Amino acid sequence: MDRRQFLSAAAVLAAATAPVTPALAEAAPAAPLNPPGIRVAGIRMIPVAGGKYKVWTKKIGSGAVKVLLLHGGPGFSHEYLEAMESFLPEAGIEMYYYDQLGSNNSDQPDDTNLWTLPRFVEEVEEVRQGLGLDQFVLYGHSWGGILAIDYALKYQKHLKGLVISNMAAGIQAYLKRVNALRGLMKPESQKLIRELEAKQAYDDPAYEKIMMEEMYPQMICRLDPWPEPVTRAFRHANLTIYNQMQGKSELEVTGNLKDWERWDALSQIKVKTLTIGAKHDEMDPEDMKRMAALMPNARSVICPQGSHLCMWDDQDFYFKNLIPFLKSV
Repeated sequence: MDRRQFLSAAAVLAAATAPVTPALAEAAPAAPLNPPGIRVAGIRMIPVAGGKYKVWTKKIGSGAVKVLLLHGGPGFSHEYLEAMESFLPEAGIEMYYYDQLGSNNSDQPDDTNLWTLPRFVEEVEEVRQGLGLDQFVLYGHSWGGILAIDYALKYQKHLKGLVISNMAAGIQAYLKRVNALRGLMKPESQKLIRELEAKQAYDDPAYEKIMMEEMYPQMICRLDPWPEPVTRAFRHANLTIYNQMQGKSELEVTGNLKDWERWDALSQIKVKTLTIGAKHDEMDPEDMKRMAALMPNARSVICPQGSHLCMWDDQDFYFKNLIPFLKSV
């Protein structure tokens, strides 16, 4: 009998002769999501959706000011926010990446009932509890800004500060701005885009080519080439979530976020807040200023050279304003 046969036979014998007790009949305790006592570079998996799934988080740095980062999309990941770790930890700010459910390092279930704004708000609260955060700063970029606003409206008592980066307070304001930017396209491209939209042919390669070559390099990120974390985030995007919540086009919102409007609720957000916009962003910088004016304890900064990803294409200005705000809360 070789070693493998011996071990197999021993296992069968042990199972056959083991006493059956009430304790054995009980379900075994669930395995921990994170190995106890092991250093894992700040990574923790957090249970969400009532414990059914888990999401990936990573702590970098340490300090009295703690910032939880909400990435955009929906369905993208923390990766394009990796510029943060070049600035925040060395300033003594404790930061937390977090891939939302369905994104990159987190579980990616097929249940489309999960992709709604109210459930994502509850997910942020589950992550807050799982990380043991309280009186922290919530940072939301783009779709993460939508999520941060709605979280603040429900769970403001846990916040010490709020940052809304590159997201207007309503979908209609966004649509007005982004459609005004159609002029960035060549006239023949504008005509073709209209024709494809009329047929809802958003998956046509010509549609994507125009967006990627004529629109995105001007309003999403104005660097050439794009930083590797940005291209990596695009490569890892979960388009099922994006399409369900946003839609298939950057120029139209057909998903379940289409009626999201919070202008009238901004006055309820009393925590210290910073809104960040950019001159070339797909969000109107005037809307970013108006948001700050509507909140009782907020101010706004506009990146003069930046676009939607101004933490990259107007980096110096962006962090020279973000870090002092974070230290001031």
